[in-house]
Amino acid sequence: MRIDVDGTGLEVLDTGSGPAVLLIHGFPDTHRLWRHQTKALTDAGYRVIAPDLRGFGASDKPAEVGAYGAARHVGDMLGVLDRLGVERAHVVGHDWGALIAWSLAMAAPGRVAGLTALSVGHPASMADAGFEQRQKSWYMLLFQFRGIAEGWLSRDDFRNLRDWARHPEAEEVAGRLRDPGALTASLGIYRAAATPEILFGPPREFPPVTMPVMGVWSSGDLFLTEKAMRDSGKHVKGPWRYERVEDAGHWMQLEAPERVSQLLLDFLGEVRAEA
Repeated sequence: MRIDVDGTGLEVLDTGSGPAVLLIHGFPDTHRLWRHQTKALTDAGYRVIAPDLRGFGASDKPAEVGAYGAARHVGDMLGVLDRLGVERAHVVGHDWGALIAWSLAMAAPGRVAGLTALSVGHPASMADAGFEQRQKSWYMLLFQFRGIAEGWLSRDDFRNLRDWARHPEAEEVAGRLRDPGALTASLGIYRAAATPEILFGPPREFPPVTMPVMGVWSSGDLFLTEKAMRDSGKHVKGPWRYERVEDAGHWMQLEAPERVSQLLLDFLGEVRAEA
C-alpha cells in the first residue's frame, strides 16, 4: 500500500494480524529483504509492517540531501505506525535500518515494545569500536562525493558494487539502481547521516534505551565488527541479549533465513512473556 507521511509517499507492506512487528531495511535494499522473516512471523501470528525507506524501492526519492537525515527516517516510521493505527510495535532493523531502529527506540520509547538490531550496534558503541571498524567503514567517505560514488558503484554494470558488497541478490539490486536517480537517492542516507562530522566528531550523548533489546551479528560480515554489536549492551538499560549467526555474511536474512527467523520468534516470545 501507499502511505503519505508529511508529503513523502512510502511503499509499505502490511500483512498478517496480531502484535505488530516493524521491519526496517538498509542499503541497498527494499522491504523484500525481509520476505523470509515476513512469512515466518505472519505464520506465527504476528502483523508485519515493512516499508521501503524514502530513497529506496517504490518510495519517493526526494532530491535534497537533507531529506535523508536519520530524524526524517524516524519520522517516517512513526508516521507509518500512526497511519496504520499501531500504538506500539516490536522494531527490527538491519544495516541503516538498525540505526533508524536504535534512533526510534531512543526518540519514542513508548512506541517500541522491543528492539532487534541486526549488524549495526548502538551508535555510541559504533563510535567506540576502534580502528578495525573505521577501516571497514572506508566506503562511507567515498559515498559523500556525489557523482564520484555513483560512477564507482555503477562502472562496468555495477562490478564494483557486486565485488565490494557481495550482496547475495546483486543482480536484482543492480537492476533497481541502474536508474541514476535511484542510485543517487539510495546514497542520500550516507550523505545526510554519515558525514565526516558525524563519523569523526566528538562523542554525542544519547537517551537511554529502556526496552528489551537483541543484537545480532553474523560472522561473515564484511562491514561491521562483532565488538561494535557486542558492546552495545553497555548502552541498554533494559534486558539485553546478544546472538551471533555463524557462516553468514552481512545479509543474514537471505543467507541464514531460518536461523534469523527463529531468533526473532524466540525474542518476540520473550518480550511478550515479560510484558
